[in-house]
Amino acid sequence: MWTLYHHPSHPGSRKVRLALSELNLPCTVELESYWLHRPEFTRLNVASEVPVLLLDEGQSIVGDQAICEFIDEMKPDHSLLGPSLEQRSETRRLLQWFDQKFAREVTDNIIGEKLMKRLTHSGSPMADAIRAGIANIHYHLDYIGWLTERRNWLAGPTYSLADCAAAAHISLIDYLGDVPWADHDDARNWYMKVKSRPSFRPLLSETMAGVTPASHYANLDF
Repeated sequence: MWTLYHHPSHPGSRKVRLALSELNLPCTVELESYWLHRPEFTRLNVASEVPVLLLDEGQSIVGDQAICEFIDEMKPDHSLLGPSLEQRSETRRLLQWFDQKFAREVTDNIIGEKLMKRLTHSGSPMADAIRAGIANIHYHLDYIGWLTERRNWLAGPTYSLADCAAAAHISLIDYLGDVPWADHDDARNWYMKVKSRPSFRPLLSETMAGVTPASHYANLDF
């Protein structure tokens, strides 16, 4: 069986786990504190970053996007990029939006400061960065709301990797209770649909050492 080296604080790891579950690809999950640069792990990925998917033949697939593309090509009849050329293009655009723009403007500022510094014992959180992340999340949630007013899911009529990526980032911030759901009903309704999918339940059941999730985090109806 395949083995996925991951960490629940890493949005790319979360995205891959959602995709594996959606595509019904069985996988053993191994927790990896990648910042410790464990020699056995760096032999799989010299960059010592998660996620890494170790195949039965011993080959390793490194990086969340490479893994998602790899497993998606294994299930062409159930592609998480989308059934049409147009949706696949839109999915890739939104993957870039969430994994780069959202990550830079929101996730790095909130999760990087409030969670990762605590897990890695790497200094005190910077209040200015946290405030910036909390301010920035509003227009991203507005954008999610705008998309879901016009489509069933973020990239089109079917659930896609775009939904996986967005939910991976947002679920981390929701773990800390920093998503202003009361101000964004449409984004909240989308996230409730995502949380209700069987693929999402393992993430909701996990906690991180020394960090208690928000009281509503695992509730499907908030």
